[in-house]
Amino acid sequence: MTTSPPALAWSTANCTVGRAMDVLGERWTFVVLREVFNGVRRFDDMRRHVGIPRQVLTGRLGLLVDQGILRREPYREPGQRERHEYRLTEKGFDLYPVLVAVRAWGDRYLADPEGSPVEFEHVGCGEEVDLVLRCRAGHEVTGQRDVATRPGPGIRPA
Repeated sequence: MTTSPPALAWSTANCTVGRAMDVLGERWTFVVLREVFNGVRRFDDMRRHVGIPRQVLTGRLGLLVDQGILRREPYREPGQRERHEYRLTEKGFDLYPVLVAVRAWGDRYLADPEGSPVEFEHVGCGEEVDLVLRCRAGHEVTGQRDVATRPGPGIRPA
């Protein structure tokens, strides 16, 4: 006799993973965020650096601004019209661990034989940064099977 996973009893209508993917799930979104995290903040610089089509970049930046992940800051080059560069908000900075995790996964499974093209360095000591899972009691989680999903305060029945 097979038993159904308990998660089938829960509604996914208010799933925060699904909601996050509505904002972050498009192919170019994290590429744009990577650029801003790396200090590439101007539209034309981003477009040239990653080869993203103009209208796609416009759409991604607009979504990230509308969602409060980036904010627009005006600037003007001498003799030019006012333009904007894009800066991370607190909400945007909170995505940094996600970028570190995506890079770690990419390094493990998709890197060239020479290794990763970038590393994240701890400014305070110069060592490479790793992402670590830890429970609220302070225990480091060493394997995926050491974590289980349980209903949270916002759970709704299916």
